[in-house]
Amino acid sequence: MKTFLITGCGSGLGYAAAFALAKRGHFVYATTHTYEQAENINRLNKVWSLPLHSFKLDILHTEDRLLIKDLHIDVLINNAAIGDSGSVCELPIDKFRETFETNVFSTLELTQLALQNMILKKSGRIIFISSLSGISPVPFLSPYSSTKFALECIASCLNKELKILKKVNIPIVLIEPGAYATGFNQKNISKQFVWMDKSSYFKKKVRLIKFRQFSYFKLVESSNFDSIINKYISAVEDVNPKDRYSTPMLQNKYIRLKNTLLK
Repeated sequence: MKTFLITGCGSGLGYAAAFALAKRGHFVYATTHTYEQAENINRLNKVWSLPLHSFKLDILHTEDRLLIKDLHIDVLINNAAIGDSGSVCELPIDKFRETFETNVFSTLELTQLALQNMILKKSGRIIFISSLSGISPVPFLSPYSSTKFALECIASCLNKELKILKKVNIPIVLIEPGAYATGFNQKNISKQFVWMDKSSYFKKKVRLIKFRQFSYFKLVESSNFDSIINKYISAVEDVNPKDRYSTPMLQNKYIRLKNTLLK
């Protein structure tokens, strides 16, 4: 059994994965964005008595990230992420900066801290939660999609670099979820419509854009989390993990085929 630290466990896939892994006997640090979220998890776990403890770790804050230096961690799962939306030609650059700061830069800083101890003991595992939108661009969702493209590159480079170090066994693994009905996609999409129908190059097309985006996710989103939680489990428990775990199967096959045909 291993010790995990998972970021972004306040809701969604991180929340589900934390409890699923703890039920398998692993000790899980289920970290959250707020104190209230951590208290809710710990209160629930008083009933279940799983090997799990939650505390606030806002990856944007240096003092929070430094909390992991004194912890024994076998596996870091970089799950925390935010999204934003709008057209590339007019979305304020600060929206891109904010999304990259959370999804890429702060995630990378936390990873480097975890790697200090892992490289010292020559073992560990780093999991990056990417997205199928990180290999297939989604129009008007570029702030989020582009951060996942960046993680794809960072994880691949890091994986190759660590293999050069002698007797160091630290696999770097990507998990690429498709669309799941966690509420994240709707929240992400909605951000652009706060302003696009008032001031945008696309304001005359807003109704069409809104219809297409919400209809698409309503059509493809999976409400069954089993497939993605099984990927979390495989990514951390497989003795020789794959570089990537992608799901749901149909979404993954569609995107891979689309990318192949567009080459």
